[in-house]
Amino acid sequence: MKHKELKGSYLHDVCQRFSHHKLAVFAVIFLLIEILLVLLLPSLMHLNPYQLDVMAFGAAPMPGHMLGTDDVGRDMFSRLVYGGRVSLTVGICSAIISLLVGVPLGLAAGYFRGPVETVVMRCSDVFMSFPSMILILVLASVLGQSLTTITIVIGILGWPEFARLIYASTLSIREKEYVQSATAIGTKTGTILSRYILPNASAPVIIAFTFRTAQAIITESSLSFLGLGVQPPTASWGNILYYAQSISVLANKLWMWLPAGILLILTVLCINFLGDGIRDALDMKMSI
Repeated sequence: MKHKELKGSYLHDVCQRFSHHKLAVFAVIFLLIEILLVLLLPSLMHLNPYQLDVMAFGAAPMPGHMLGTDDVGRDMFSRLVYGGRVSLTVGICSAIISLLVGVPLGLAAGYFRGPVETVVMRCSDVFMSFPSMILILVLASVLGQSLTTITIVIGILGWPEFARLIYASTLSIREKEYVQSATAIGTKTGTILSRYILPNASAPVIIAFTFRTAQAIITESSLSFLGLGVQPPTASWGNILYYAQSISVLANKLWMWLPAGILLILTVLCINFLGDGIRDALDMKMSI
């Protein structure tokens, strides 16, 4: 009972510190609204990002097309909403993949040490030694440029960050008295890792997850802007921004790229603000 009370008190303190971080609270509200809109608007407004309006090629905003159309007559508002769904999916799913790969490897390397540590850490060194964008470009070109492929490639290449964070925390926590006591009485390794080490090493991983999500969204958008990411007709914020490569579009047809650019910037900023808020909330040195 006392343990539960302490845990509840800690969570309450964390939530209270987070609530004092105004930018983080704003970020949570913005991201929740954005996620709800990209999930619900297509059904509520019967949006179709692939339907062509042959009477409106590259048309400016007007009734029926609140954000205008692209150069083949597709509604830009529909593509913006569906593009947000795709970009957020890539960001979140690839960060989850990085987490699921990196955390077990980092835990194993930090707890077992020896050959396991050597193999995992050297592999992470190899992954981090390559320029990530170039490697992603090569893998996407070889494996294909589908949404699934881009998500998996970005996710796999992001695991060293999580592995190194959890590895460093595990090295410290494994020397704690409660871990050594659990080992001495014969507690199973899986129980030690899941009940004693992972919960106490999770704070930096949670923070890194938010920043990794933002980084993955930027990476996908960069690939799509170069024409090597999510391929049309599938919409993403990155391939919507592809139109900005044309000087005439960049200067005279702002509706084709500016809304996607603004949303991309706001989303990445809010995810970073969320990470900052979580970091500050988990910092026990901060006063309430």
